[in-house]
Amino acid sequence: MYRFIFGIVLIAWSDVSWAQLGGRSSYEFLALPTHARLGALGGVNVSHADRDLNFFFSNPALSSDSLSGWASAGYLFHVANVGQATFAGTYSFNKIGAVSFGVQHINYGDIEGFDETGLSLGTFRSGETALVISKSHQVSNFRLGINLKTVFSNLAGFRSSALLVDIGGLFIHPSQDITVGLSIQNVGFVLQDYTPTEDSVLPFDVQAGITFKPEQMPVRFSFTAYKLTKPGNVYDDPNAQERLKSLHKVLSHINFGAEILVHRNVNVLAGYNFLRQYELRSDTGGGGGGFTVGVAAKVKAFDFVVSRSRYGIGQANYAITLNANLNNMILMKKTL
Repeated sequence: MYRFIFGIVLIAWSDVSWAQLGGRSSYEFLALPTHARLGALGGVNVSHADRDLNFFFSNPALSSDSLSGWASAGYLFHVANVGQATFAGTYSFNKIGAVSFGVQHINYGDIEGFDETGLSLGTFRSGETALVISKSHQVSNFRLGINLKTVFSNLAGFRSSALLVDIGGLFIHPSQDITVGLSIQNVGFVLQDYTPTEDSVLPFDVQAGITFKPEQMPVRFSFTAYKLTKPGNVYDDPNAQERLKSLHKVLSHINFGAEILVHRNVNVLAGYNFLRQYELRSDTGGGGGGFTVGVAAKVKAFDFVVSRSRYGIGQANYAITLNANLNNMILMKKTL
């Protein structure tokens, strides 16, 4: 099994594609938050360990035996009537331990097609799907994980597919509430491109982050650096003042998240993504883009999370996620 996975990784590395500054890649839906808790924390996090099974989408090392028996379903109401559904579950097998499974599907709705003369060809359904299987292994305070992903894309009748791999690592502090994560994402190759002349660029990324809770504070903080394969300004603004460009270079790679522990069963979540705010700001400034909020509540065997992510003036997406501990539900049923 591990020899097979190692072989897949070597093949994927040999055919990795690098995206350039200001360019776009295929399968960019993979960068969207897959669940409400991640959305509320700013949209990027690779170090939030053992509290929500859905984090394995971001870092396979966050798949854990402690989350075995959990299942999840969620929906993201994106701007422009775009919707994304996510399903996930973790199951523990006798010989190999816990394995996580996930499905991420985004629906772009109907897109009108035209030929080269501008004649309408009618409307086409468009969407993209990722099927994910994840496995991690822990040794002492270190945990390593791998995601195997098959991606299918249908954009107005043009189809593409790819085989991708994520590799992740996690350090868990033995005595303090500190975790440090690293995730190498979307290494792989295209199985079928949209057209014979197309040369799709994969959304390769490297992300690193830390999550920690000060001993005397009811807040858990997360700082995540992302798009580390694109040094410098991720968003190239020729009009930016020279003295601000160095600061922008740093901040455009940082995502901030905070989890306020109001009650053992209720948490308030907040986040800030500078790059999103900078990209989506209005000409007059402001708009509130990049700020995210959410609430998480536990009721018996259920964990319910809602989030709101601001994209600009009058634009926001909303996400809901329901996690359920199936083991506890079965136990509760037996005791009735």
